[in-house]
Amino acid sequence: MQGSPTLTGASQGPLIVVLGPSGSGKDTLMSYARNKLADRTDVLFVRRAITRPADAGSEDHIAMTEAEFDAAIDEGRFSLTWTANGLRYGLPRAIETHLAEGRLAVVNGSRGAWRVIQQVFPSAVAVEIRVDPGILAQRLQSRGRESASEIEARLARAAALDAGFEADVVIDNSGPPEKAGSSLVAYMAQAMAAVGAPG
Repeated sequence: MQGSPTLTGASQGPLIVVLGPSGSGKDTLMSYARNKLADRTDVLFVRRAITRPADAGSEDHIAMTEAEFDAAIDEGRFSLTWTANGLRYGLPRAIETHLAEGRLAVVNGSRGAWRVIQQVFPSAVAVEIRVDPGILAQRLQSRGRESASEIEARLARAAALDAGFEADVVIDNSGPPEKAGSSLVAYMAQAMAAVGAPG
């Protein structure tokens, strides 16, 4: 895990970090919120750089090879990077300008990287997406991207990360995604109102 503590602390706008285990529906809920807030110019839905090919079954991310990711680090294009589940993740520098203007940004984060995210972005708030463990296992199996042993490892990692982690907001996504999505949108609206973010 790598941090980039060169940020000057000018991040006045809130950074909502959506956290939760793989299969919890983070991407689905963020897509729901993006559609509902499509007319808001003050909201940035961050596209992460990930060392994973782009495909229809994963989040809308900037796909990079290991070499491309290394080059982006060397060029200072990331505010923060971390590693999880054998992949590398990077958050673009554009977040810093957006937050410095008092605007709100939303990013799909990682509980394992949460402490570093907090250090780099003091305005970050954790919104955890929780799902009943049995439902989570079914979702991971149905998407067909991992073997049974890989799914077991993901569930074990999720349980380990739950220990000692306390989010600012918890949203249950065991039911219809529209319900949890509405909760996320409502919290985002509250955060924007609190800072008087421009439209």
